[in-house]
Amino acid sequence: MANLSQNLVDAAAARPDHLALRCGDTTYSYAAFDDASARVATLLAEKGIVPGDRVGLMLPNVPEFAILFYGILRAGAVAVPMNPLLKSREIAFYLCNTSAKLILAASTFADEAKGGAEASGADCVVVDGQLQSAIAAAAPQAAPIDRDDVDTAVILHTSGTTGKPKGAELTHIGLHRNAEITVRTLIGAGTDDVLMGCLPLFHVFGLTCGLNAAVIAQASLTLIPRFEPLAVLDAIAADKVTIFLGVPTMYSALVASRRPSDDTSSLRVCVSGGAALPAQVITDFEAAFNAVILEGYGLSETSPVACFNHPDKERRPGTIGTPIEGVQMRVIDVNGKEAAVDEPGEIQIKGHNIMKGYWQLPDKTAEAIDADGWFSTGDVGTKDADGYYRIVDRTKDMIIRGGMNIYPREVEEVLYEHPAVAAAAVVGIPHESLGEDVGAAVALKPGAEVAEDDLRTFVKDRVAAYKYPRQIWFVEALPTGATGKIQKRDIVVPASVSEH
Repeated sequence: MANLSQNLVDAAAARPDHLALRCGDTTYSYAAFDDASARVATLLAEKGIVPGDRVGLMLPNVPEFAILFYGILRAGAVAVPMNPLLKSREIAFYLCNTSAKLILAASTFADEAKGGAEASGADCVVVDGQLQSAIAAAAPQAAPIDRDDVDTAVILHTSGTTGKPKGAELTHIGLHRNAEITVRTLIGAGTDDVLMGCLPLFHVFGLTCGLNAAVIAQASLTLIPRFEPLAVLDAIAADKVTIFLGVPTMYSALVASRRPSDDTSSLRVCVSGGAALPAQVITDFEAAFNAVILEGYGLSETSPVACFNHPDKERRPGTIGTPIEGVQMRVIDVNGKEAAVDEPGEIQIKGHNIMKGYWQLPDKTAEAIDADGWFSTGDVGTKDADGYYRIVDRTKDMIIRGGMNIYPREVEEVLYEHPAVAAAAVVGIPHESLGEDVGAAVALKPGAEVAEDDLRTFVKDRVAAYKYPRQIWFVEALPTGATGKIQKRDIVVPASVSEH
């Protein structure tokens, strides 16, 4: 394997007329997809992009994202995918941080992109009719530019919950292997499969397990520009989607929105990642959709898949399964020693999926990856006697109340069991004498009602006395990031909330 874009060349040679991309009424065969990306590569070269240059990519889930992404790689350049909702200041940071020469941005978000490009000294090309004409007029590049396996293909910025975002360098071979192993050993995708692409392609989960996996499998990818439950349910029925990839909030939303007339019988396997999947959501979804959810785990820095409930092994709901092919995992205690069975500690990962490093941050890279190649995730987990891993929480999310460690996820699982609760997030609240106390922001299901005291009692009856939320407040919806993952840092604790 050299240039990751070779997978698209191979797919177009093997199945030229097979449907590759669909978004509403727009479709691309593999031949058309490959041809367009080859023309993009030529156009980039004409704009002065040479192998190794960084190119920003800021589009929603539309076929142009896939075409431009593979065109950037084919040209030997490095793709820097970005959330299209970023503001100019944030765009300027991403472009400056990677010394990007160019950004390709959807016309809908052109003003912010232009502002960011101007501040960083990069060129901005708007993805509009004019660009489409230029692509069509360009000659297709003959073949992908040769790259080494370990050359950087993509720089993905981490969410920056603990400071400025860092650019994780993912290699051609790392991304290829992760997608290939996902196709072959995890979802078993074949040419007849239709994958649902509602996870953002600018995020590593959607990029690897959606786009790159579909291309390697030579399957079809149905793109949804913005996750809306009814639109997704309609697309599943219309396109006969067989593989659904999502984060927990998507599964909750689909359960809440499903109509009796919805035909989801084509679904074969569903994959959850990005955050811990509450056990109750698994139960509710599988009962409503008659499709199995397999939960996995990974990070931007691990390309992303590291651990998975493999379809050929016993599935254990509530766990993230076992490490994928060629990847090792372990749980380390505070002294840096391997933790005992079922004892919580920090999860570390080693294997072909680990990033090359953080772009131009050697000190941060050395902090994250030790001399033996073990990557420290910052996630707290356990490993059971059979080698199954379970995520307890993020290290930074742990609440220490009067010296007692409380993992929010354990309390959230109980809140999700209450029939009125649609979503919940447990956070630490500053406390004068205890250091921190437990608070919970809760969104209720449509039409549901429950008193704070009743909900508090429900949890109190099910967890140790020091763990239940003393403060509960109701919200219309919990703040979520680009992938639908709940963003705890954006939760505001109302001043009027009283302690119980």
